[in-house]
Amino acid sequence: MQTLNTRTQPQSTMPATQEPFLLIDNLSKVYPTLNGDFVVLDGIDLAVNEGEFVCVIGHSGCGKSTMLDMVAGFRQPTEGEVRLETVPIREPGPDRMVVFQNYSLLPWLTAYENIYLGVNSVFPNKPEAAKKHIVMEHLEMVGLADVANKKPGALSGGMKQRVCIARALALRPKVLILDEPFGALDPITREELQEELLKIWRDHQITVLMITHDIDEALFLSDRIVMMTNGPAAKIGEIMQVPFERPRTRARIMEDPRFYELRNEALDFLYHRYAHDDT
Repeated sequence: MQTLNTRTQPQSTMPATQEPFLLIDNLSKVYPTLNGDFVVLDGIDLAVNEGEFVCVIGHSGCGKSTMLDMVAGFRQPTEGEVRLETVPIREPGPDRMVVFQNYSLLPWLTAYENIYLGVNSVFPNKPEAAKKHIVMEHLEMVGLADVANKKPGALSGGMKQRVCIARALALRPKVLILDEPFGALDPITREELQEELLKIWRDHQITVLMITHDIDEALFLSDRIVMMTNGPAAKIGEIMQVPFERPRTRARIMEDPRFYELRNEALDFLYHRYAHDDT
């Protein structure tokens, strides 16, 4: 693995001959500029098991979103590749759904219609009753069945993000990609949605890749935390195994002394060993 100092290595449960569910293999992204090549990512290697919850943290500009964009298929690597169940990712697809920080809902459609649009596009041959059932099932999953006919302008930030999560999950993806999904929310709503996300993940055992700048959030949600070095030419600096048993409660984790040890280790990585040079 292309890491600088991986203190905690995950234990693989797969046979040595079997490729991981999701594999980022020697991934690099380079943009040509008038002043020469600008290397965003340099030699990223990461294996993700099916059903795993992985958080990615690092300073702004370290290529986190670029890496997940290549998993989503929005961008193509300069070198290396991303493979899902051994198949190289070349373009976006419904097997990899993305939830962004800025909600990305169509404002002229209701919550129901925003979800139905995706369901109808991905499952055009399903009976109409089945499509409607999928939409309502997922609105109920995120507690929004009673606002199905409201447009985004009438919803709070937390409600909008619930609709986005429901829309992504309604397409039955193999991988859910979350790019700072709770970053614009107030602390109380953020904690509520973290709890809901964990419940959805536990119930559906979907594979999750999530970008966050919140170390506490990463420790509460994830199985592993991938810590990126600063850009340009960012790499995976360390991978932290999160030891807390599931199902998790915030109170139990906050009382565990290991929480503060891991938190301090991540803070040391970000703000001492890989602090931004603002001079």
